[in-house]
Amino acid sequence: MTYVVVEDCIKCKHTDCVDVCPVDCFHEGPNFLVIDPDECIDCTLCEPECPIGAIFADDDVPPGQENFLELNAQLSQQWPVINVSKESLPDADKWEGVEGKLAYLER
Repeated sequence: MTYVVVEDCIKCKHTDCVDVCPVDCFHEGPNFLVIDPDECIDCTLCEPECPIGAIFADDDVPPGQENFLELNAQLSQQWPVINVSKESLPDADKWEGVEGKLAYLER
């Protein structure tokens, strides 16, 4: 099993989760984080650290968000590792809870 970052993270990109990851499996894009499924050890530490609840176990991904399993795998091969938290995006509060953010994903 692995953990997955879903749509809620897009345009928010809170990084509280990366500080607790013991294997540095998070990768950072311009406005989204992903988890490398090959590196994730299913330790569960990241999930409660996400202030907006954007991290799920792969078998608990919300309906309609299943495409994020493949998206995390794909983008983790392209984006650099992030292992130190940083400020969230400036307008993260504005985007929290907004649906349909996949169109805003910057690669």
